[in-house]
Amino acid sequence: MMDKTITVPSGYVLYLLQQVEKQGYNLTELLDELGIDPREIEMRTEFSAVKFGQLYQRIMWTAQDESFGMLSGGRVPNGTFRMMCHAIIHCPTLERAIYRCSSFYEICRGTQVKPQLIRKGRYAKLSFAPISSASEEEVKTLLENETPMEVRTGLSMWHHFISWLIGTRLDLKAAYFRFPKPDDSYHYETLFQSEIKFDQHDHAIVFPARFLDYPIVQNDETLRSFLQTAPYQLIVMVDNDQSLTSQVVALLGKDFSRELPGSEEVAFKLNMSVSTLRRRLSEEDTSYQKIKDQCRMKAAVNYMDSPQLSINDVAALMGFDEPSAFFRSFKKWTGMTPGEYRKSETYGQKYRLVSD
Repeated sequence: MMDKTITVPSGYVLYLLQQVEKQGYNLTELLDELGIDPREIEMRTEFSAVKFGQLYQRIMWTAQDESFGMLSGGRVPNGTFRMMCHAIIHCPTLERAIYRCSSFYEICRGTQVKPQLIRKGRYAKLSFAPISSASEEEVKTLLENETPMEVRTGLSMWHHFISWLIGTRLDLKAAYFRFPKPDDSYHYETLFQSEIKFDQHDHAIVFPARFLDYPIVQNDETLRSFLQTAPYQLIVMVDNDQSLTSQVVALLGKDFSRELPGSEEVAFKLNMSVSTLRRRLSEEDTSYQKIKDQCRMKAAVNYMDSPQLSINDVAALMGFDEPSAFFRSFKKWTGMTPGEYRKSETYGQKYRLVSD
């Protein structure tokens, strides 16, 4: 049985398209190129995350601005994010990677802000700071004028990017925002899975400092696959579900190119014994192995729904050294080989964003 496609709120899509129109681009042509009917966006509460990623990619290319719809203060040339990733991918720890990233943004064109990391005691804070050529006043004005959606998107993408770098979800203590509590504050709770505070002195995410000592687990090969699908892995939502199953899914994350943690590691992170983990998951009519299989199947199907990815690309993104092993697993999960899936009505329906 096919799992539900991963989605983002349709409000994200509508906001992005509003920015496209505001800057004078031909919205009709843009949607036609991707086979998106605008009526389908308006009629739905959710939108395919894969398709949203493709839409975002196309808008960045059309606008020649990788920071489109995000906090930056300027137009960032295409290719900047790719070069930043190459600059940090071999750093030994997350802390070193963030510091090098901050230095990188000092020399790239377009942006007026950079990530700023402060480590103090048990916690660390990631926020935005002016690059050396921008004044504090300029950035203060920028932060005051940016929309909540741009700030939320920027912080969320950094959160997800850091999680990808270390191969596990970065557990947040809190997320802070300068602006007043918006009507859709529940989206913030779903997105960041932490305490949310508004009317604060800064836009920031706060997390346990121990994560800064985690090694960067990605490499040149996994980076290549990651960049092919960006910003998909940076925008996918997590479920607003407090069950133990949902907590395990959150810990597994969205990066399946790495070796997934064992049940012992997951139990430790959830502050329980392995036997307790097994018992409580059994009470929810599942198991750790079933959750892993379901998560991998969902990720594989969503990657397969990206036409620009070859089947071999999907196999690599899923962590298979041999495409033949991916073929066998995909058929076990879905009842079809990857080739059969892309010729099926199921694939055609998902590609046209037709849902049940």
